Amino acid sequence: MSSTTDYYLVQANENARAAAAAELPNVKERCLRAEAAWRAMAERAARMDQRRKQDAEAKQAVPQAFE
Repeated sequence: MSSTTDYYLVQANENARAAAAAELPNVKERCLRAEAAWRAMAERAARMDQRRKQDAEAKQAVPQAFE
């Protein structure tokens, strides 16, 4: 997992804690929406990391015939 993904997950967790502690309904809702957005960004970043890893592995597997 990249540091970007880790950062997104930390932000999501902080918003989840803030939502749990919020007394006002609109603040709770805002924190829950922010948490969902951070988690979505973390999932996208994780998928991109996985694709980059797969691309790098694929490049290693292809013979360097054109050099």
